[in-house]
Amino acid sequence: MTGAAETRPPLVSHVSVGVTDLARAGVFYDAAFQALGVGRVMDHPMGLAYGRAFPEFWASVPQDREPATVGNGVHVCFAASDRDAVDCFHAQGLAAGGHDAGAPGFRPDYAPGYYAAFLRDPDGNKIEAMTWLRADTGGA
Repeated sequence: MTGAAETRPPLVSHVSVGVTDLARAGVFYDAAFQALGVGRVMDHPMGLAYGRAFPEFWASVPQDREPATVGNGVHVCFAASDRDAVDCFHAQGLAAGGHDAGAPGFRPDYAPGYYAAFLRDPDGNKIEAMTWLRADTGGA
């Protein structure tokens, strides 16, 4: 893991979503993130951290120990390397207990070439994987 002194702070340090069952969340996020080349970088009694070099995304039990709830209109988008990674993210997330929130495909209402897929984790948190493709060539 990269030390804090070795990295330039990003605009967003990390994102957390509330989950009710860490083991179940781990099955889902391990599978979905594997498709994006992202792994679990830390296990904590209150949560699981994922990232490329340091914890960028947390699936955590809420700090107040109240039930985890989903925010309407909130989602987190992850950058994918290519179309296959988006497709794999969606398929592996579904196979690991996630729910479809938007099949892989172009989103021309977002922008030309915007290719994405949406999932809800087992607790209902909405996540997305996207990549930029040439829409005029079918994604080549």
